[in-house]
Amino acid sequence: MDRAAGAIMGALIGDALGLGCHWYYDLAELRRDCGVWISDYTTPKADRYHGGMRAGQLSQSGLIMVMLLESVVEHGEYQEDDFTRRLDEELFPLLNGSPVYGPGGYTNQSIREAYRRRVQQHKSWRETGGHADTSESAERAIVLAVRYAKQPHLLAQFVSANCVLTQADEAIVAMSTAYNAILSLLVTGEKLSPDISNKLMQLVHSNELPFHAVTKSDFSAPQRGDPDPPLAGRFSSPDALLTPHYMALAALDPGIQIEPAWKAAIVYGMPCAIYRIRLDCDREASHNLNRLLDKPGMAGAGVA
Repeated sequence: MDRAAGAIMGALIGDALGLGCHWYYDLAELRRDCGVWISDYTTPKADRYHGGMRAGQLSQSGLIMVMLLESVVEHGEYQEDDFTRRLDEELFPLLNGSPVYGPGGYTNQSIREAYRRRVQQHKSWRETGGHADTSESAERAIVLAVRYAKQPHLLAQFVSANCVLTQADEAIVAMSTAYNAILSLLVTGEKLSPDISNKLMQLVHSNELPFHAVTKSDFSAPQRGDPDPPLAGRFSSPDALLTPHYMALAALDPGIQIEPAWKAAIVYGMPCAIYRIRLDCDREASHNLNRLLDKPGMAGAGVA
């Protein structure tokens, strides 16, 4: 229960920490505006994303996560109709389809596209998913990862269904689902060790996680005569489930270092597409991360 509460509170704290320093693409500019070390909530500059918001407030992504959380708490389970009703009644009337508008001071592409399809084009919720390649769906679905942490089949079903409400690209849905499957194992007590991907692959082979895989659960090669796993209803590849294995290996390898460690952000570039974020996290999970996580405020700054 502590890990479940921590996952939810950590996500909300991380969102609020990020509000004032979102989407800088020049680290020198970020350090000029926010200082050498971000250890507390910051107020966004007036001419940047979320201008007009105050330190400690949630972005729109955080507010949508709260809407999903309230829905799940009220019903004790995920009910898509209730969540989409909240979007229809509580969020969309406050938007106009433009970026710098609405609760949180900024509306992401995925929500703008869903708004246009739902409100302006009068499409059903089966047709609202757009092509944004960012992580908003993965972020709000943390609520579902916690609620269904012990039920991986339902977790995958509900996370992917929630994702396609606003983002329909299969690769984005797969990575969002994989992220929350990983989180669910951590909530149940698994460690972020190199073995965690083996546990995830075991869930794939037991048909509890819907990923296509021909390798064995220990990554060994298929053997002659092995049948081809079914493709229907499955994501094309389990690669997103393998990422934490290599992250953990990198974190334990003293030969992998970046000094100063904050320059990890430029190794793969700083755009915010979900696959770019994943690669940055791989690198930042290096030997330096163990050292940095001991510093006050670093856990939150990393989330931000």
